[in-house]
Amino acid sequence: MFGDVHGCRAELEELLAELGYEIQHDAEGRATDAIPPGTRKAVFVGDLVDRGPDTPGVLRLVMGMVANDHAFSVRGNHEEKLVRALRGHNVTVRHGLEKSLDQLAQETPEFRREAEKFCDSLVPHYVLDGGNLVVAHAGLPERLHGRETGKARSFALYGDTTGEKDQYGLPVRLPWANNYSGAAMVLYGHVLSAEAEWVNNTMCLETGVVFGGKLTALRYPEKELVSVHAHQAWYRSDAPFPPNADRVVS
Repeated sequence: MFGDVHGCRAELEELLAELGYEIQHDAEGRATDAIPPGTRKAVFVGDLVDRGPDTPGVLRLVMGMVANDHAFSVRGNHEEKLVRALRGHNVTVRHGLEKSLDQLAQETPEFRREAEKFCDSLVPHYVLDGGNLVVAHAGLPERLHGRETGKARSFALYGDTTGEKDQYGLPVRLPWANNYSGAAMVLYGHVLSAEAEWVNNTMCLETGVVFGGKLTALRYPEKELVSVHAHQAWYRSDAPFPPNADRVVS
């Protein structure tokens, strides 16, 4: 289970290699797949795009992994907005979307269409391992597991907020995991943490690689954390990171 990548292709390749994946390249030397060790399969918690230096490279790699049944991914709020932007909708270009659009403009029209189609194909959440594991970008309370409703979709993409803004102009979120008592393990991203920690059988894997933190993965079912450090801070956070990381919604 991989935390938010946010366009950090080099760190993603490094973490995949650390986990025993065999990176595959095309004739131009670009990563197009990663063959997992044994019967493993990669799962991404969304927000593959925006902010980082190589959103097209991340998409090319993950798209290849998904196409070859080596991975799957849920939809993040950044994929949601990127699709709307690529379709010409009126969106506010900020929070790193400008990076993705600039980088994708250097790609072929065919690749942009494939990237748009891929991002739009991603589902809001998965229920896996016979109901023992739930993966959603912003997490999901037990009452919404397996539901295909507007409320479930909105929560999975954006989480639960008060409607207020904090001192940095960011949404104040409700800590749903503090009250979680479901049987299924819930793995998610979206909200920055300096370190991935368990909270009531849930874990947030967003450890801020694009802000100079780490890219984190969790081996399941072993519950073993593996991470690599960012090569540099690629994007400036709207709030200090760290500290106060638990207040920043990505």
